[in-house]
Amino acid sequence: MTDPGKLDAVQVLQATRGELNERLGVIFLEATPQRVVATMPVEGNRQPYGLLHGGASIALGETLGSTLAALNCPPERSAVGIEINATHHRSALSGIVTGVATPLNVGRTLVTSEIVVTDDQERRVCTIRLTCLLRENRDVS
Repeated sequence: MTDPGKLDAVQVLQATRGELNERLGVIFLEATPQRVVATMPVEGNRQPYGLLHGGASIALGETLGSTLAALNCPPERSAVGIEINATHHRSALSGIVTGVATPLNVGRTLVTSEIVVTDDQERRVCTIRLTCLLRENRDVS
């Protein structure tokens, strides 16, 4: 078994990505405090009306934005709440979409990022601005 202390950020994220992201097929490609990149297949992730818009692209954006916030979070704080504003540009009907999250502002209590989701022709599907609240950890003992 691999020692978790020796895994890079992408391996840790892939191993702990959670049930929703596993079902959606999210694959992390890059993870640093400056940039998080992941892909997701379109097939199986469409809304009932046949578009990627809405739930699936927002789920990918939320995953990337909250991951970026966690990577920028000081040890005495935890990433807790999020606010999302999304603009949908077009539908992605097949293939794989790629999301790239970059920080717009990293502060003591908030991390704001921009997430751009593109289709396999590198056309924008969705642009998301996500703000994540950082709360001070409290000793509950």
